Amino acid sequence: MELKPIHDNRKSFYNKANVKTENNKLILISYKTEVCFIENNKVNIKGFYSDTTLRHIKEFLKQNGFKADNKKQIEDDYINNPNNNLK
Repeated sequence: MELKPIHDNRKSFYNKANVKTENNKLILISYKTEVCFIENNKVNIKGFYSDTTLRHIKEFLKQNGFKADNKKQIEDDYINNPNNNLK
């Protein structure tokens, strides 16, 4: 399903960001690449490939109840400190 901007000021992501569910795992696909997933209330980010992909990740996390203010905060909370990434 297409990720629709709710927290972002864009009108649309023009079908460049999609979310799929697989075995209770929510997966964000940005430009046909799996970039992030949420499983068991934990965030796993595979990479920040572009500024637009970062926007997609921020929107995806916010829509699912996670804090996503900026790249540094996301890296600190979900990459550098994986035990601190529960909602």
